Amino acid sequence: MKVIIMLILLLSSIIPDFVQAEEPKAINKKELAIVIDDFGNNMKATEDMLNLPIPITVAIMPFLSTTERDAKLAHERGHEVIVHLPMEPKKGKRSWLGPGAITTDMSDKEIRNAVIQAIENVPYAVGMNHHMGSKVTEDERAMRIVLEVCKEKGLFYLDSKTSSKSVISKLAEELDVPYLENDMFFDHIYSEQHIYRQASNLVKELDDSEQLIAIGHVGITGEKVVTALKNYIPQYQKQAEIVPLSSLLPGSDILNGLP
Repeated sequence: MKVIIMLILLLSSIIPDFVQAEEPKAINKKELAIVIDDFGNNMKATEDMLNLPIPITVAIMPFLSTTERDAKLAHERGHEVIVHLPMEPKKGKRSWLGPGAITTDMSDKEIRNAVIQAIENVPYAVGMNHHMGSKVTEDERAMRIVLEVCKEKGLFYLDSKTSSKSVISKLAEELDVPYLENDMFFDHIYSEQHIYRQASNLVKELDDSEQLIAIGHVGITGEKVVTALKNYIPQYQKQAEIVPLSSLLPGSDILNGLP
């Protein structure tokens, strides 16, 4: 009898653990990465963006007055840092680009040196995207050099999709450079109405997408974007996990040591 009682007690202590171990895993949420461009020049809403209660990816322009400070603050607050490399557009003034810009009239050596210097100027950078850049991202010679340097330095590349004729995906696949593509801008039109419309559209897009990338900016539209984000973040979090950009790279779960 004592033996039977002991067996019952032993089984009762094992069964809960066994049952718990066999429970189905929770279904993974969808993933959303929010990228904010144009840090590095003490632009409007810089502090508010860095204080958001979610991980954002902070795209910082090199060689500007607060480049290093913004990178350090972003890193300290748990945000991911990428280089926001100025690149020549098909329309617009070169003066809008800022220092260290890549243009299609530069030699191979000049492009290579400029990209290396930009990466070295932005502490904690793990990736890169472009500022403007519609002309350069259509130019195979120039973009090949940019991506070759990214590969050498271990950086991934985000194609901001400022041109529908971008050659980045083609070259990144050829060179085996990890890359991602932007899905939408919050503020390519500056009005508050449009920014809120885009923020709302993102909620709808999450219904049909497993992963999404959305880009906003500090500066002219910064205060409007950060206000819209504060209003919509709770809705985004109901549908998706808000993650650093690099989490969306293929194989990132393996790289991060996740099961």
